[in-house]
Amino acid sequence: MKQEREMGHGILNAVERLLFASVLLLAFPGVTLADDYPERPLTFVVAFGVGGSADRMTRALSKTVSEELGQPVQVINKKGAGTLLGANYVLGEANDGYTVLANTFSPYLLNTILEGNAEYTIDDFAYINFQWFDEDLIALYKGSRFRDLPDLLEEIRAKPKTVRASVVRGSAGHLMAKLLLETLGIPQSNLNLVTYNSGGQARAAVAGGVVDFIVISAKGSEPIREFIRPLAIVSDQANESWKAPPINEALKPLGIQVPLLPGSARGFATSSAFKHRYPERFETLVSAFQRALENPELQRKLDESHIGRRWVGPDQSLQIMEDSFSIFKDYSHLLKP
Repeated sequence: MKQEREMGHGILNAVERLLFASVLLLAFPGVTLADDYPERPLTFVVAFGVGGSADRMTRALSKTVSEELGQPVQVINKKGAGTLLGANYVLGEANDGYTVLANTFSPYLLNTILEGNAEYTIDDFAYINFQWFDEDLIALYKGSRFRDLPDLLEEIRAKPKTVRASVVRGSAGHLMAKLLLETLGIPQSNLNLVTYNSGGQARAAVAGGVVDFIVISAKGSEPIREFIRPLAIVSDQANESWKAPPINEALKPLGIQVPLLPGSARGFATSSAFKHRYPERFETLVSAFQRALENPELQRKLDESHIGRRWVGPDQSLQIMEDSFSIFKDYSHLLKP
């Protein structure tokens, strides 16, 4: 009799679970119930070529995330159109959590929306985490004759076309170079601004003395440290590593201030459709990334490679995107040809 009663309770529990699932699906038709995700390998799609910062970050993280999820992770590169191709590729895949986008979301994804005719918006992505932040550095070629940032800017005003600068096309550094001129009322044409498609090319130009100065991410400039002289950091805090003052402190002699444009924000995202349809899968994925970044061995590896490893999570990552989009939208006209 006891066995029969236990069997009866088991049947009732199963029926109750089915009834609950039916009610949930009727109430939230777009939501899929929990499953054994992931049941097959995942693909991390880097929106840049092999060897760049986002690529190095992704490959460094993929093994540990794979171990946390219990499935292999394949890393592929889909570069082109300022990360538009990579973003479209991920959004075009099934919204099931098996395809993850790795990108420098600010400023590159923002620029594809503002300037690149993207059909998506920042709300089409569910941000897992932004782990690698990099403020922009304004630095001179080491042999340059300029004393400080005001001296450099006044030369641009007084002697059109004689000062050369290198930036990465569409970057926050590109926008900051133009914003400095606009704020001071200096014609944009006064500066001989050379734009490059990669940070490596832009840095090589200033390290070799081809240009007078550069505006570019600070952390990525470690390899050329001995060839440049820092003038300012685009931040409200001094940068002790580079011994560089905050930009608005450096500009005080000129009596101006500029908005603090966000530098690079690298991380991972899925489609927002996936998060809506599979909320529990999304949480599984988020937890795997968080645990991976808490792994001491991975932390050591990232530190040795000078790769950021912050955990800010989905909510703060979304807030960063919204704030960055607002700033870039206000000043994007400066990047138009």
